[in-house]
Amino acid sequence: MTAIQTLWNGRLPFGAEDGYSTETDALVSVSADGVDLGVIWEQISAALSAWNSERGAIVNLLSFTTTDTASAVPQGVLNASFEVATEAGEPVSQRLPTNHLLLGYDFEDYDFRTAFTWKFLRSATAQQILAQANFALESDQKLVQGTVLNRIFDNTATENEWSAVVYPLFNADNIAPAPYLGKTFSAPHNHYLVSQGALIDSGDLETTAKAVREHGYSAAPNSQLIGFVNPEELDIISSFKAGVENNNGAVARHDWIPSAGAPAYLQPENIMGQIAPATFNGLKVAGSYGDVFYIASDFIPEGYLLIAATDGPNSQNNVCGIRIHPQPQYQNLRQIPGLVNAYPLQDSFFQRSFGTGIRHRGAAAVMQIKATGSYVAPEIAR
Repeated sequence: MTAIQTLWNGRLPFGAEDGYSTETDALVSVSADGVDLGVIWEQISAALSAWNSERGAIVNLLSFTTTDTASAVPQGVLNASFEVATEAGEPVSQRLPTNHLLLGYDFEDYDFRTAFTWKFLRSATAQQILAQANFALESDQKLVQGTVLNRIFDNTATENEWSAVVYPLFNADNIAPAPYLGKTFSAPHNHYLVSQGALIDSGDLETTAKAVREHGYSAAPNSQLIGFVNPEELDIISSFKAGVENNNGAVARHDWIPSAGAPAYLQPENIMGQIAPATFNGLKVAGSYGDVFYIASDFIPEGYLLIAATDGPNSQNNVCGIRIHPQPQYQNLRQIPGLVNAYPLQDSFFQRSFGTGIRHRGAAAVMQIKATGSYVAPEIAR
């Protein structure tokens, strides 16, 4: 009698006969409503493919993907000029700027485990089993979106595994922004602002938008300034009217104009110009103030305003980079069988490897709405 047989008092485990795996090893192969577990696994795999093809709508507008560990971005513009030509002279050779800043992206591995007993799989319906996968997908969206938003809202710098600095937006350090259209900037330069008022006012919107606009990030034809606020702030913003005083003694320079998707409303005056669309890249637009489209989301912490320039989903000109693994098999959200490979649903892992970093430090600005004190980054769930 072998040691294994001795351990089992002379009896082999169910389904294991004479050292061979038999069909009786498959304790359960269908759900309670008769759906093959292999089919359910394939359905989850198909859902993962669709899920990975489109990240969260907010993340898409604020980020792009890269396999780089860091990006070298020019920090200055050469103010070169033509010379008056002479008959025998040779003009001075010009050079592109060489003062680049290395902006890093961090990287982490994350996983999420689901585990079922064979009795659960025998008794559960296919819908109950798929609900666990949906729970994992929702958790993945929270992870990616929360990580990107935390990177943008956090005003502290870190380092990645290659000792490259992972910068926030301009945070009053000793690095000055690049000149734009003849306008120069000095250090310290800060895109983490405090409103100096307990309630949001029109001046907060104008100041935050100017902080982005003055660096040229909204100048391209396909670029758009997007304001992200919590619904609590939107209730206040939607009452601003040009020339009328609002909170904290501020007088609005622009009218709040509801978007094309807003509920019907009476307008005593004619609207001049193009109103904001009902949706922008899948996100519902509430309205506009000046040239900024405003989107309300509970993912944005209450008491904060974020204005960012976007060139559309996954544009290299967007503010935040999402670093993915250079090998395709380690990119995006993956589902991996656990210890029991023959029955992958019984024990499996959802796994994602990625990191974030700010590439365009001037492409967004954040304002915290509070009367006094310094900027404090919010804690965004992920």
